[in-house]
Amino acid sequence: MCGRYASFREAQDLADEFALASIADDVRLLPASWNVAPTDPIRIIVERPERLADGSHGAIQRTLRAARWGLVPSWAKDRSIGAKMINARMETVLTKPAFRRAAASRRALVPADGYYEWLPPEPGAGPRARKQPIYLHPGDGGSLALAGLYEFWTDPAKAADDPSRWLVTATIITTTAVDEMGRVHDRQPVMLLPDRWDAWLDPAVGAEEAAAQLASNAPRLELTPVSTAVNTVGTNGPELILPL
Repeated sequence: MCGRYASFREAQDLADEFALASIADDVRLLPASWNVAPTDPIRIIVERPERLADGSHGAIQRTLRAARWGLVPSWAKDRSIGAKMINARMETVLTKPAFRRAAASRRALVPADGYYEWLPPEPGAGPRARKQPIYLHPGDGGSLALAGLYEFWTDPAKAADDPSRWLVTATIITTTAVDEMGRVHDRQPVMLLPDRWDAWLDPAVGAEEAAAQLASNAPRLELTPVSTAVNTVGTNGPELILPL
């Protein structure tokens, strides 16, 4: 699974790297984080029609937007289900009711600088041995483009003209872990290389063709043991990714 990650790169740097047409205002307000946790606000890259001043829609644009981590399906009665929907399995993303509608046309990239997994103690390490957090990240310092989905949910308790009744949520897609990553955990996030971004993001591309992009090779990552300080949600700062 992917349950904690780092996202501290400047929004403008992401705009340059991912060829973004615009950055939403609420994204600019999000602080850098070295410990993004479920239900936190996160940054997602999507392709949607530009909303014009008269309320109509223009051309499709690639934009950086904010979302809440943990997908809430449009049919959900309340938002609490999102805490259980931080990940979607690649193997069932087209068939599971919670994700299949989003997989058809609401696909996203979740930019990350790296993510965390926890290595179980060695056999015989003793009852007080703790799992070792591992920070997985590109060795060249580049960004990861995690495959994701997003959804719109309306809060039935709020008035129809209340802008806050709309909630944008997102999930990160996972697959079977390979190579060294499989030693840490049996699942890993799907990491898309640049040649897969266009087909994955384009809402005009059908679900089956888009899902085929998920089978791409993952970038090679470095596995860095880090402090157990990352275990605590709310603890933050660049010291969390420093090697032990």
